[in-house]
Amino acid sequence: MENKIVMEFPQENDTDLYLNVFGHSITEPLHKAGPAVKTFYLIHFVLEGEGDFYVKGAHYHLKKGQGFLIEPDTPATYISDEHHPWRYVWFGFSGRCAHDTLSSIGLTQNQPIFTCEDGDKLKKYVFDMLAHNTSDHADHYRLMGMLYLALSVIANAQKDKLETPSGNAYVNHAISYIQNHYSMPMKVEELSDYVGINRSYFSDLFKQYTGMSPVKYLQNFRITKAQHMLTISELSVESIAFSCGYQSAEAFHKIFRKTTGMSPNAYRQEKRQRTLSSQETVNNNRPDYIVTDDEL
Repeated sequence: MENKIVMEFPQENDTDLYLNVFGHSITEPLHKAGPAVKTFYLIHFVLEGEGDFYVKGAHYHLKKGQGFLIEPDTPATYISDEHHPWRYVWFGFSGRCAHDTLSSIGLTQNQPIFTCEDGDKLKKYVFDMLAHNTSDHADHYRLMGMLYLALSVIANAQKDKLETPSGNAYVNHAISYIQNHYSMPMKVEELSDYVGINRSYFSDLFKQYTGMSPVKYLQNFRITKAQHMLTISELSVESIAFSCGYQSAEAFHKIFRKTTGMSPNAYRQEKRQRTLSSQETVNNNRPDYIVTDDEL
């Protein structure tokens, strides 16, 4: 017998992440669930008591503060302890990014167990889900927010078990951040904080792998974006400056001239002149007489 509260929602695999199910259970001694399979990823977290989890031929005895993962289409069984039956919360989700999300925090069916000292937070988030279980748009976004918060708690609990990124991985993360945020003010400290290492070590790694400092890379990337905008758009130089992360047109002019050897306006005029010249060359070399299908 199981005393439970549960809410279920239809599955949507065409989204990155989608919350399918969540609930809270107070089980009786020797309460058994399974063997059964799910169509989504399901995470249980033990709030009190203990029990046994069986999956893929493995047996795990779990207590308060531990949790387990069940992957889709994977038979699993879990049984509450005879003398100390467990109480747990759970949530299940699916979507295009579900597998990669779990892998990134170190949970797979081959490594399905985690220990979390912030269990009160997981309980709080699931109970918040239960309190906002309507089809209202506001509640939908709140539910998804609780899902991400719960995953964040597990990710934080697992971080010491995850493989330490290589130096190149740190640099790649920083480059990705630059390319997605170049239009915003940015300092080296922000980049080093983002990848999780101190500024001095980060700067050394960045130069080792790219041949330039983070500041120089950011500057070059911004100028490359500005050159593209000057070539293809009618935006003012001032608008392009702000779009590329510069706080003033004057600062942009100075760095652009230093990098390219000309002003933004001169660069735009030169690129347009080259485009016109190329078009004239194409027109001049175009044959006067074109054979039609009827003449073949």
